[in-house]
Amino acid sequence: MLRWIKIALVTLVGLHALFYLAQNLANLGAAHSALAYVLSGAEHEVYTQTAFFHSGSSLFAWIALSFVLAGEGLTAFFGLKGGFDMFKARGAAPNAFHRAKRAAVYAGAFALLTWFGMFLTFGAAFFQMWQTQLGAGSYEGAFIYAMASAVTILFVYHTED
Repeated sequence: MLRWIKIALVTLVGLHALFYLAQNLANLGAAHSALAYVLSGAEHEVYTQTAFFHSGSSLFAWIALSFVLAGEGLTAFFGLKGGFDMFKARGAAPNAFHRAKRAAVYAGAFALLTWFGMFLTFGAAFFQMWQTQLGAGSYEGAFIYAMASAVTILFVYHTED
């Protein structure tokens, strides 16, 4: 039973990222605009100065968005692959099932790089996105996604099957 739960959880990490990737692609213009807004430092009323820089460059926003989409895509790919690999090994010996978790760990790592690294470290800390309603929603969501993925992968990888 525990193996089935782990398979389901890893698959959900992959689906979660896939759904965000699909929604971002379906709303590519809006995703770009939202990122451009955050990167520009618009409407920053709490911390009006930055120790770093803001950018109103559309190209910079497209580059940042491409990193976000790549991170979501890699998280989706490795989460779904991890779920599939674990499904194939569900009846195998413990060592074989544990080896089948490799892609799941990559999914967790890419989830953290995407939602913790890009959104929380660069978006929230560097560009101070928490200061606006649009940025705050992304910030809060990214925290939830990063922590849910991290806890899931830690549970899957470090508990006995």
